[in-house]
Amino acid sequence: MSATTETVTLSSSGVTPEDVIAVARHNAKVVLRAEALTGVERVRAHVEKLAHSETPSYGISTGFGALANRHIPTDMRTQLQKSLIRSHSAGMGPAVEREVVRALMFLRAKTLASGRTGVRAVVVTTMVDVLNAGITPVVREFGSLGCSGDLAPLSHCALVLMGEGEAAGPDGVIRPVPELLAEAGITPIELAEKEGLALVNGTDGMLGMLLMAIADLKMLLTTADITAALSVEGLLGTDQVFVPELHMELRPHPGQALSADNMLRVLANSPIVASHRVGDSRVQDAYSLRCAPQVAGAARDTVDHALMVATRELAASIDNPVVLPDGRVSSNGNFHGAPVAYVLDFLAIVSADVASIAERRTDRMLDPARSHGLPAFLAGDPGVDSGLMIAQYTQAGLVSDSKRLAVPASVDSIPSSAMQEDHVSMGWHAARKLRRSVENLRRVLAIELVTATRAIDMRTSLSGGVLLPGPAGAAVLEVLRATVPGPGADRFLSPELEEADRLVGSGAIRAAAETATGPLN
Repeated sequence: MSATTETVTLSSSGVTPEDVIAVARHNAKVVLRAEALTGVERVRAHVEKLAHSETPSYGISTGFGALANRHIPTDMRTQLQKSLIRSHSAGMGPAVEREVVRALMFLRAKTLASGRTGVRAVVVTTMVDVLNAGITPVVREFGSLGCSGDLAPLSHCALVLMGEGEAAGPDGVIRPVPELLAEAGITPIELAEKEGLALVNGTDGMLGMLLMAIADLKMLLTTADITAALSVEGLLGTDQVFVPELHMELRPHPGQALSADNMLRVLANSPIVASHRVGDSRVQDAYSLRCAPQVAGAARDTVDHALMVATRELAASIDNPVVLPDGRVSSNGNFHGAPVAYVLDFLAIVSADVASIAERRTDRMLDPARSHGLPAFLAGDPGVDSGLMIAQYTQAGLVSDSKRLAVPASVDSIPSSAMQEDHVSMGWHAARKLRRSVENLRRVLAIELVTATRAIDMRTSLSGGVLLPGPAGAAVLEVLRATVPGPGADRFLSPELEEADRLVGSGAIRAAAETATGPLN
Protein backbone atom coordinates (compact mmCIF):
# COMPACT_ATOMS: atom_id res chain seq x y z
CA MET A 1 0.00 0.00 0.00
CA SER A 2 1.49 3.30 -1.07
CA ALA A 3 0.20 6.79 -0.52
CA THR A 4 1.24 10.12 -1.91
CA THR A 5 -0.65 13.30 -2.56
CA GLU A 6 -0.92 12.13 -6.19
CA THR A 7 -2.06 8.48 -6.01
CA VAL A 8 -3.22 5.92 -3.47
CA THR A 9 -3.20 2.24 -4.34
CA LEU A 10 -6.24 0.28 -3.18
CA SER A 11 -5.72 -3.44 -2.64
CA SER A 12 -7.33 -6.21 -0.61
CA SER A 13 -4.83 -5.58 2.19
CA GLY A 14 -6.34 -2.30 3.35
CA VAL A 15 -5.31 1.35 3.63
CA THR A 16 -3.50 3.65 6.05
CA PRO A 17 -4.70 6.80 7.82
CA GLU A 18 -2.43 8.79 5.50
CA ASP A 19 -4.18 7.25 2.47
CA VAL A 20 -7.55 8.41 3.75
CA ILE A 21 -6.30 11.97 4.34
CA ALA A 22 -4.67 12.05 0.89
CA VAL A 23 -7.90 11.08 -0.87
CA ALA A 24 -10.26 13.12 1.32
CA ARG A 25 -8.32 16.37 1.54
CA HIS A 26 -5.76 16.34 -1.26
CA ASN A 27 -7.74 14.75 -4.10
CA ALA A 28 -5.32 11.85 -4.48
CA LYS A 29 -6.24 9.51 -7.33
CA VAL A 30 -7.19 5.98 -6.34
CA VAL A 31 -5.63 3.10 -8.26
CA LEU A 32 -7.27 -0.32 -7.90
CA ARG A 33 -4.92 -3.29 -7.93
CA ALA A 34 -5.84 -6.17 -10.22
CA GLU A 35 -5.48 -8.73 -7.43
CA ALA A 36 -8.19 -6.96 -5.45
CA LEU A 37 -10.64 -7.17 -8.35
CA THR A 38 -9.80 -10.84 -8.86
CA GLY A 39 -10.70 -11.54 -5.24
CA VAL A 40 -13.89 -9.53 -5.54
CA GLU A 41 -14.97 -11.50 -8.60
CA ARG A 42 -14.21 -14.86 -6.95
CA VAL A 43 -16.39 -14.07 -3.93
CA ARG A 44 -19.12 -12.67 -6.17
CA ALA A 45 -19.37 -15.96 -8.01
CA HIS A 46 -20.06 -17.67 -4.69
CA VAL A 47 -22.76 -15.12 -3.79
CA GLU A 48 -24.51 -15.66 -7.11
CA LYS A 49 -24.74 -19.38 -6.37
CA LEU A 50 -26.38 -18.58 -3.06
CA ALA A 51 -28.73 -16.13 -4.76
CA HIS A 52 -30.13 -18.91 -6.93
CA SER A 53 -30.37 -21.44 -4.09
CA GLU A 54 -33.73 -22.44 -2.65
CA THR A 55 -32.37 -21.75 0.84
CA PRO A 56 -33.03 -18.11 1.89
CA SER A 57 -29.90 -16.07 2.60
CA TYR A 58 -30.18 -12.75 4.44
CA GLY A 59 -29.52 -9.73 2.28
CA ILE A 60 -29.20 -11.87 -0.83
CA SER A 61 -32.66 -13.36 -1.24
CA THR A 62 -34.53 -11.77 1.70
CA GLY A 63 -35.69 -8.37 2.83
CA PHE A 64 -33.71 -6.23 5.28
CA GLY A 65 -33.78 -5.34 8.95
CA ALA A 66 -37.19 -5.92 10.47
CA LEU A 67 -38.33 -7.29 7.07
CA ALA A 68 -35.63 -9.97 6.94
CA ASN A 69 -38.14 -12.84 7.11
CA ARG A 70 -39.60 -12.14 3.68
CA HIS A 71 -38.19 -14.21 0.82
CA ILE A 72 -37.78 -12.07 -2.31
CA PRO A 73 -38.43 -13.72 -5.72
CA THR A 74 -35.55 -13.60 -8.23
CA ASP A 75 -37.34 -11.23 -10.59
CA MET A 76 -37.84 -8.68 -7.79
CA ARG A 77 -34.28 -8.55 -6.45
CA THR A 78 -32.98 -5.75 -8.66
CA GLN A 79 -35.95 -3.68 -7.57
CA LEU A 80 -35.19 -4.68 -3.98
CA GLN A 81 -31.71 -3.17 -4.24
CA LYS A 82 -32.98 0.02 -5.86
CA SER A 83 -35.71 0.35 -3.23
CA LEU A 84 -33.18 -0.12 -0.43
CA ILE A 85 -30.91 2.67 -1.65
CA ARG A 86 -33.72 5.07 -2.54
CA SER A 87 -35.59 4.62 0.74
CA HIS A 88 -32.43 4.86 2.82
CA SER A 89 -31.36 8.09 1.12
CA ALA A 90 -33.42 9.96 3.67
CA GLY A 91 -30.93 12.48 5.03
CA MET A 92 -31.92 16.02 5.92
CA GLY A 93 -30.20 19.25 6.81
CA PRO A 94 -27.18 21.02 5.33
CA ALA A 95 -24.74 19.14 3.16
CA VAL A 96 -21.67 17.87 4.98
CA GLU A 97 -18.18 18.85 3.89
CA ARG A 98 -16.65 17.52 0.67
CA GLU A 99 -13.73 15.93 2.51
CA VAL A 100 -16.12 13.95 4.69
CA VAL A 101 -17.93 12.53 1.67
CA ARG A 102 -14.66 11.64 -0.06
CA ALA A 103 -13.38 9.86 3.05
CA LEU A 104 -16.72 8.05 3.36
CA MET A 105 -16.61 6.81 -0.23
CA PHE A 106 -12.94 5.83 -0.16
CA LEU A 107 -13.37 3.81 3.02
CA ARG A 108 -16.40 2.05 1.57
CA ALA A 109 -14.41 1.29 -1.59
CA LYS A 110 -11.71 -0.14 0.67
CA THR A 111 -14.18 -2.57 2.21
CA LEU A 112 -15.70 -3.51 -1.15
CA ALA A 113 -12.19 -4.24 -2.46
CA SER A 114 -11.52 -6.59 0.47
CA GLY A 115 -13.51 -9.36 -1.19
CA ARG A 116 -15.68 -9.94 1.88
CA THR A 117 -18.86 -8.17 0.75
CA GLY A 118 -19.88 -10.17 -2.32
CA VAL A 119 -20.32 -7.28 -4.76
CA ARG A 120 -19.36 -7.37 -8.43
CA ALA A 121 -16.11 -5.75 -9.50
CA VAL A 122 -18.05 -3.09 -11.41
CA VAL A 123 -19.43 -1.71 -8.13
CA VAL A 124 -15.93 -1.13 -6.78
CA THR A 125 -14.58 0.34 -10.00
CA THR A 126 -17.54 2.67 -10.39
CA MET A 127 -17.14 4.05 -6.87
CA VAL A 128 -13.44 4.63 -7.52
CA ASP A 129 -14.23 6.27 -10.87
CA VAL A 130 -16.66 8.68 -9.18
CA LEU A 131 -13.99 9.60 -6.62
CA ASN A 132 -11.34 10.12 -9.26
CA ALA A 133 -13.68 12.26 -11.34
CA GLY A 134 -14.10 14.64 -8.42
CA ILE A 135 -17.85 14.02 -8.26
CA THR A 136 -19.14 14.47 -4.71
CA PRO A 137 -22.55 13.12 -3.68
CA VAL A 138 -24.58 15.47 -1.51
CA VAL A 139 -24.73 13.89 1.95
CA ARG A 140 -26.99 15.52 4.51
CA GLU A 141 -26.15 16.23 8.14
CA PHE A 142 -28.83 14.04 9.70
CA GLY A 143 -29.70 10.44 8.85
CA SER A 144 -27.17 8.14 10.50
CA LEU A 145 -27.55 6.53 13.92
CA GLY A 146 -24.12 4.92 13.66
CA CYS A 147 -25.53 1.40 13.61
CA SER A 148 -26.24 -0.86 10.66
CA GLY A 149 -23.53 1.48 9.44
CA ASP A 150 -23.83 5.10 8.38
CA LEU A 151 -26.92 4.12 6.43
CA ALA A 152 -28.31 7.38 5.06
CA PRO A 153 -24.92 8.99 4.23
CA LEU A 154 -23.73 5.87 2.40
CA SER A 155 -27.09 5.52 0.65
CA HIS A 156 -26.81 9.06 -0.74
CA CYS A 157 -23.43 8.02 -2.20
CA ALA A 158 -24.80 4.74 -3.58
CA LEU A 159 -27.68 6.59 -5.20
CA VAL A 160 -25.21 8.58 -7.29
CA LEU A 161 -23.60 5.34 -8.50
CA MET A 162 -27.07 4.42 -9.77
CA GLY A 163 -27.27 7.71 -11.69
CA GLU A 164 -29.74 9.28 -9.26
CA GLY A 165 -29.72 11.63 -6.27
CA GLU A 166 -27.69 14.81 -5.86
CA ALA A 167 -24.03 15.51 -6.51
CA ALA A 168 -21.57 18.30 -7.15
CA GLY A 169 -18.94 18.34 -9.86
CA PRO A 170 -15.23 19.09 -9.39
CA ASP A 171 -16.10 22.79 -9.33
CA GLY A 172 -18.42 22.31 -6.35
CA VAL A 173 -21.57 23.15 -8.35
CA ILE A 174 -24.54 20.80 -7.88
CA ARG A 175 -25.73 19.51 -11.24
CA PRO A 176 -27.86 16.60 -12.50
CA VAL A 177 -26.15 13.33 -11.68
CA PRO A 178 -26.64 11.75 -15.15
CA GLU A 179 -24.92 14.80 -16.66
CA LEU A 180 -21.96 14.59 -14.25
CA LEU A 181 -21.49 10.86 -14.83
CA ALA A 182 -21.76 11.21 -18.61
CA GLU A 183 -19.13 13.97 -18.69
CA ALA A 184 -16.78 11.69 -16.73
CA GLY A 185 -17.50 8.71 -18.96
CA ILE A 186 -19.06 6.73 -16.08
CA THR A 187 -21.96 4.34 -16.71
CA PRO A 188 -24.49 4.13 -13.86
CA ILE A 189 -24.70 0.70 -12.27
CA GLU A 190 -27.76 -1.54 -11.90
CA LEU A 191 -27.42 -3.17 -8.51
CA ALA A 192 -27.66 -6.94 -8.19
CA GLU A 193 -28.25 -9.21 -5.18
CA LYS A 194 -26.48 -8.22 -1.98
CA GLU A 195 -24.96 -5.04 -3.44
CA GLY A 196 -27.34 -2.55 -1.87
CA LEU A 197 -26.54 -3.73 1.63
CA ALA A 198 -22.82 -3.89 0.87
CA LEU A 199 -22.82 -0.25 -0.15
CA VAL A 200 -24.41 1.06 3.05
CA ASN A 201 -23.46 -1.23 5.95
CA GLY A 202 -20.27 0.37 7.27
CA THR A 203 -18.84 2.77 9.83
CA ASP A 204 -17.11 4.71 7.05
CA GLY A 205 -18.46 8.18 7.75
CA MET A 206 -17.67 8.22 11.45
CA LEU A 207 -14.28 6.56 10.81
CA GLY A 208 -13.31 9.06 8.13
CA MET A 209 -14.16 11.96 10.41
CA LEU A 210 -12.24 10.32 13.26
CA LEU A 211 -9.11 9.99 11.14
CA MET A 212 -9.27 13.62 10.04
CA ALA A 213 -9.87 14.78 13.62
CA ILE A 214 -6.85 12.80 14.82
CA ALA A 215 -4.67 14.41 12.14
CA ASP A 216 -5.93 17.88 13.11
CA LEU A 217 -5.53 17.31 16.83
CA LYS A 218 -1.97 16.05 16.46
CA MET A 219 -1.04 19.33 14.81
CA LEU A 220 -3.10 21.47 17.19
CA LEU A 221 -1.71 19.86 20.33
CA THR A 222 1.82 20.73 19.24
CA THR A 223 0.61 24.27 18.50
CA ALA A 224 -1.00 24.37 21.95
CA ASP A 225 2.41 23.64 23.49
CA ILE A 226 3.85 26.54 21.48
CA THR A 227 1.13 29.04 22.45
CA ALA A 228 1.34 27.90 26.08
CA ALA A 229 5.08 28.52 26.07
CA LEU A 230 4.55 31.98 24.56
CA SER A 231 2.03 32.68 27.32
CA VAL A 232 4.66 31.64 29.88
CA GLU A 233 6.96 34.27 28.38
CA GLY A 234 4.19 36.87 28.30
CA LEU A 235 3.34 36.25 31.96
CA LEU A 236 6.95 36.09 33.22
CA GLY A 237 6.52 32.44 34.10
CA THR A 238 9.21 29.87 34.78
CA ASP A 239 10.46 27.10 32.51
CA GLN A 240 11.75 24.99 35.38
CA VAL A 241 8.49 23.06 35.74
CA PHE A 242 9.07 21.59 32.28
CA VAL A 243 12.43 19.92 32.91
CA PRO A 244 12.42 16.20 31.99
CA GLU A 245 13.17 14.95 35.51
CA LEU A 246 9.68 16.04 36.58
CA HIS A 247 7.86 14.20 33.83
CA MET A 248 8.79 10.82 32.41
CA GLU A 249 10.84 9.90 35.48
CA LEU A 250 8.31 10.85 38.15
CA ARG A 251 5.03 10.47 36.27
CA PRO A 252 5.50 8.25 33.22
CA HIS A 253 2.71 9.42 30.95
CA PRO A 254 4.33 9.63 27.48
CA GLY A 255 2.25 12.55 26.20
CA GLN A 256 3.05 14.68 29.24
CA ALA A 257 6.79 14.24 28.71
CA LEU A 258 6.45 15.15 25.03
CA SER A 259 4.49 18.33 25.75
CA ALA A 260 6.90 19.39 28.51
CA ASP A 261 9.80 18.83 26.14
CA ASN A 262 8.11 20.97 23.49
CA MET A 263 7.53 23.83 25.92
CA LEU A 264 11.05 23.67 27.29
CA ARG A 265 12.52 23.86 23.79
CA VAL A 266 10.26 26.75 22.76
CA LEU A 267 11.38 28.64 25.88
CA ALA A 268 15.08 27.83 25.43
CA ASN A 269 17.44 30.83 25.52
CA SER A 270 14.61 33.25 26.29
CA PRO A 271 15.86 36.52 27.80
CA ILE A 272 12.39 37.09 29.24
CA VAL A 273 12.48 33.79 31.14
CA ALA A 274 16.08 34.31 32.23
CA SER A 275 15.34 37.81 33.53
CA HIS A 276 13.48 36.65 36.64
CA ARG A 277 15.17 33.38 37.56
CA VAL A 278 16.82 35.20 40.48
CA GLY A 279 15.01 37.46 42.92
CA ASP A 280 11.47 36.59 41.84
CA SER A 281 9.17 36.58 44.88
CA ARG A 282 6.62 34.28 43.26
CA VAL A 283 6.85 30.67 44.38
CA GLN A 284 4.64 29.05 41.74
CA ASP A 285 2.92 29.89 38.48
CA ALA A 286 -0.82 29.41 38.08
CA TYR A 287 -2.08 25.99 37.06
CA SER A 288 -2.86 27.09 33.52
CA LEU A 289 0.89 27.64 33.01
CA ARG A 290 2.42 25.09 35.34
CA CYS A 291 0.10 22.21 34.42
CA ALA A 292 -0.01 22.82 30.66
CA PRO A 293 2.01 19.65 29.86
CA GLN A 294 -0.18 17.54 32.11
CA VAL A 295 -3.35 18.62 30.27
CA ALA A 296 -1.96 18.63 26.74
CA GLY A 297 -0.07 15.42 27.48
CA ALA A 298 -3.19 13.61 28.62
CA ALA A 299 -4.79 14.84 25.42
CA ARG A 300 -1.92 13.37 23.40
CA ASP A 301 -2.29 10.00 25.07
CA THR A 302 -6.03 10.01 24.36
CA VAL A 303 -5.37 10.81 20.71
CA ASP A 304 -2.94 7.89 20.57
CA HIS A 305 -5.63 5.59 21.97
CA ALA A 306 -8.08 6.90 19.37
CA LEU A 307 -5.55 6.23 16.61
CA MET A 308 -5.17 2.65 17.83
CA VAL A 309 -8.94 2.16 17.58
CA ALA A 310 -9.07 3.85 14.18
CA THR A 311 -6.24 1.68 12.86
CA ARG A 312 -8.05 -1.46 13.96
CA GLU A 313 -11.22 -0.24 12.28
CA LEU A 314 -9.27 0.47 9.10
CA ALA A 315 -8.19 -3.18 9.08
CA ALA A 316 -11.81 -4.33 9.30
CA SER A 317 -14.15 -5.42 6.50
CA ILE A 318 -17.52 -4.34 7.83
CA ASP A 319 -20.70 -5.56 6.17
CA ASN A 320 -23.83 -7.48 7.12
CA PRO A 321 -24.06 -10.19 6.02
CA VAL A 322 -20.38 -10.76 5.34
CA VAL A 323 -18.73 -13.48 3.28
CA LEU A 324 -16.27 -15.42 5.46
CA PRO A 325 -13.06 -16.94 4.03
CA ASP A 326 -14.64 -20.42 4.07
CA GLY A 327 -17.58 -19.20 1.98
CA ARG A 328 -20.18 -18.92 4.71
CA VAL A 329 -22.39 -15.85 4.52
CA SER A 330 -22.79 -14.74 8.10
CA SER A 331 -25.13 -12.22 9.66
CA ASN A 332 -23.30 -10.20 12.31
CA GLY A 333 -23.17 -6.97 14.29
CA ASN A 334 -19.80 -5.59 13.21
CA PHE A 335 -21.49 -2.50 11.78
CA HIS A 336 -22.17 -1.26 15.33
CA GLY A 337 -20.15 1.90 15.74
CA ALA A 338 -19.48 1.73 19.49
CA PRO A 339 -15.66 1.41 19.28
CA VAL A 340 -15.43 4.44 17.01
CA ALA A 341 -18.17 6.40 18.76
CA TYR A 342 -16.50 6.10 22.16
CA VAL A 343 -13.19 7.55 21.03
CA LEU A 344 -14.94 10.30 19.09
CA ASP A 345 -16.56 11.30 22.37
CA PHE A 346 -13.25 10.98 24.24
CA LEU A 347 -11.64 13.37 21.78
CA ALA A 348 -14.43 15.92 22.20
CA ILE A 349 -13.58 15.99 25.92
CA VAL A 350 -9.90 16.42 25.07
CA SER A 351 -10.55 19.23 22.62
CA ALA A 352 -12.75 21.11 25.09
CA ASP A 353 -10.28 20.84 27.94
CA VAL A 354 -7.23 21.94 25.96
CA ALA A 355 -9.27 24.92 24.77
CA SER A 356 -10.37 25.63 28.33
CA ILE A 357 -6.85 25.86 29.77
CA ALA A 358 -5.73 28.03 26.83
CA GLU A 359 -8.55 30.47 27.51
CA ARG A 360 -7.50 30.72 31.16
CA ARG A 361 -3.99 31.75 30.10
CA THR A 362 -5.43 34.38 27.78
CA ASP A 363 -7.65 35.83 30.49
CA ARG A 364 -4.69 36.03 32.87
CA MET A 365 -2.67 38.09 30.37
CA LEU A 366 -5.51 40.59 30.01
CA ASP A 367 -6.06 41.17 33.74
CA PRO A 368 -3.68 43.79 35.20
CA ALA A 369 -4.15 42.24 38.66
CA ARG A 370 -2.57 38.97 37.43
CA SER A 371 -0.43 39.88 34.40
CA HIS A 372 2.58 41.25 36.33
CA GLY A 373 2.86 44.71 34.88
CA LEU A 374 1.04 44.53 31.56
CA PRO A 375 -1.61 47.13 30.64
CA ALA A 376 -5.24 46.21 31.11
CA PHE A 377 -6.48 44.05 28.21
CA LEU A 378 -3.13 44.72 26.49
CA ALA A 379 -4.69 47.97 25.24
CA GLY A 380 -2.63 50.75 23.73
CA ASP A 381 -4.37 53.31 25.96
CA PRO A 382 -6.57 51.45 28.50
CA GLY A 383 -9.88 53.19 28.93
CA VAL A 384 -9.78 54.83 25.54
CA ASP A 385 -8.86 51.49 23.96
CA SER A 386 -10.33 48.09 24.86
CA GLY A 387 -7.45 46.07 23.44
CA LEU A 388 -8.16 42.35 23.35
CA MET A 389 -11.06 42.46 25.82
CA ILE A 390 -13.65 41.16 23.37
CA ALA A 391 -11.26 38.70 21.74
CA GLN A 392 -11.35 36.90 25.09
CA TYR A 393 -15.17 37.01 24.98
CA THR A 394 -15.00 35.26 21.63
CA GLN A 395 -12.59 32.73 23.06
CA ALA A 396 -14.85 32.13 26.07
CA GLY A 397 -17.82 31.60 23.77
CA LEU A 398 -15.87 29.03 21.77
CA VAL A 399 -14.83 27.20 24.93
CA SER A 400 -18.38 27.19 26.24
CA ASP A 401 -19.58 25.74 22.96
CA SER A 402 -16.93 23.03 23.13
CA LYS A 403 -17.97 22.12 26.66
CA ARG A 404 -21.50 21.48 25.40
CA LEU A 405 -20.08 19.46 22.51
CA ALA A 406 -18.16 17.32 25.02
CA VAL A 407 -21.42 15.77 26.23
CA PRO A 408 -21.20 12.21 24.86
CA ALA A 409 -23.37 11.14 21.95
CA SER A 410 -22.53 7.45 22.32
CA VAL A 411 -24.73 6.99 25.41
CA ASP A 412 -27.79 8.45 23.71
CA SER A 413 -29.17 5.40 21.90
CA ILE A 414 -32.64 5.65 20.35
CA PRO A 415 -34.25 2.40 19.12
CA SER A 416 -35.19 2.16 15.44
CA SER A 417 -36.48 -0.23 12.75
CA ALA A 418 -39.46 -1.51 14.73
CA MET A 419 -37.15 -2.37 17.66
CA GLN A 420 -34.98 -4.67 15.52
CA GLU A 421 -32.22 -2.10 15.87
CA ASP A 422 -32.82 -1.43 19.53
CA HIS A 423 -29.37 -0.13 20.50
CA VAL A 424 -27.40 2.20 18.25
CA SER A 425 -24.05 3.98 18.63
CA MET A 426 -24.80 7.55 17.49
CA GLY A 427 -21.21 7.57 16.20
CA TRP A 428 -22.01 9.83 13.26
CA HIS A 429 -23.31 12.47 15.66
CA ALA A 430 -20.25 12.05 17.87
CA ALA A 431 -18.11 12.69 14.79
CA ARG A 432 -20.07 15.73 13.67
CA LYS A 433 -19.78 17.46 17.03
CA LEU A 434 -16.08 16.58 17.29
CA ARG A 435 -15.40 18.34 13.98
CA ARG A 436 -16.95 21.51 15.37
CA SER A 437 -15.02 21.17 18.63
CA VAL A 438 -11.71 20.80 16.78
CA GLU A 439 -12.50 23.96 14.81
CA ASN A 440 -13.25 25.72 18.09
CA LEU A 441 -9.92 24.61 19.54
CA ARG A 442 -8.04 25.94 16.54
CA ARG A 443 -9.69 29.35 16.94
CA VAL A 444 -9.07 29.39 20.70
CA LEU A 445 -5.36 28.75 20.10
CA ALA A 446 -5.31 31.51 17.48
CA ILE A 447 -6.63 33.98 20.06
CA GLU A 448 -4.07 32.81 22.63
CA LEU A 449 -1.38 33.27 19.97
CA VAL A 450 -2.49 36.85 19.27
CA THR A 451 -2.67 37.60 23.00
CA ALA A 452 0.66 36.04 23.97
CA THR A 453 2.59 37.67 21.15
CA ARG A 454 1.09 41.06 21.99
CA ALA A 455 2.07 40.53 25.63
CA ILE A 456 5.63 39.67 24.59
CA ASP A 457 5.81 42.73 22.34
CA MET A 458 4.67 44.89 25.24
CA ARG A 459 7.25 43.33 27.58
CA THR A 460 9.94 44.16 25.05
CA SER A 461 8.69 47.72 24.61
CA LEU A 462 8.21 48.40 28.33
CA SER A 463 11.73 47.11 29.09
CA GLY A 464 13.36 49.24 26.43
CA GLY A 465 14.18 46.22 24.32
CA VAL A 466 15.75 44.14 27.09
CA LEU A 467 13.01 41.54 27.61
CA LEU A 468 13.07 39.66 24.34
CA PRO A 469 11.49 36.32 23.50
CA GLY A 470 13.61 33.26 22.84
CA PRO A 471 14.55 32.26 19.29
CA ALA A 472 11.41 30.15 18.85
CA GLY A 473 9.12 32.92 20.06
CA ALA A 474 10.92 35.43 17.86
CA ALA A 475 10.41 33.16 14.84
CA VAL A 476 6.70 32.85 15.56
CA LEU A 477 6.41 36.61 16.03
CA GLU A 478 8.10 37.23 12.69
CA VAL A 479 5.66 35.00 10.83
CA LEU A 480 2.63 36.39 12.63
CA ARG A 481 3.64 40.02 12.29
CA ALA A 482 3.92 39.67 8.51
CA THR A 483 0.12 39.75 8.36
CA VAL A 484 -1.13 40.48 11.91
CA PRO A 485 0.00 43.81 13.44
CA GLY A 486 1.15 44.06 17.04
CA PRO A 487 0.11 46.43 19.85
CA GLY A 488 -1.43 49.79 19.06
CA ALA A 489 -4.67 51.70 18.99
CA ASP A 490 -7.92 49.75 18.65
CA ARG A 491 -8.76 48.62 15.13
CA PHE A 492 -11.01 46.16 13.32
CA LEU A 493 -9.90 43.00 15.09
CA SER A 494 -11.87 40.21 13.43
CA PRO A 495 -9.72 39.96 10.27
CA GLU A 496 -6.57 39.71 12.39
CA LEU A 497 -8.03 36.87 14.44
CA GLU A 498 -9.14 35.10 11.29
CA GLU A 499 -5.65 35.44 9.84
CA ALA A 500 -4.13 34.03 13.02
CA ASP A 501 -6.58 31.15 12.76
CA ARG A 502 -5.45 30.53 9.18
CA LEU A 503 -1.80 30.47 10.24
CA VAL A 504 -2.51 28.03 13.06
CA GLY A 505 -4.58 25.76 10.81
CA SER A 506 -2.03 25.75 8.00
CA GLY A 507 0.76 24.64 10.34
CA ALA A 508 2.70 27.87 9.72
CA ILE A 509 3.02 28.65 13.44
CA ARG A 510 4.40 25.22 14.23
CA ALA A 511 6.79 25.44 11.28
CA ALA A 512 8.02 28.85 12.44
CA ALA A 513 8.80 27.59 15.95
CA GLU A 514 10.57 24.55 14.52
CA THR A 515 13.04 26.75 12.65
CA ALA A 516 14.52 27.41 16.10
CA THR A 517 13.69 24.23 18.02
CA GLY A 518 14.02 21.55 15.38
CA PRO A 519 11.11 19.13 14.92
CA LEU A 520 8.67 19.30 17.81
CA ASN A 521 6.68 16.38 19.15
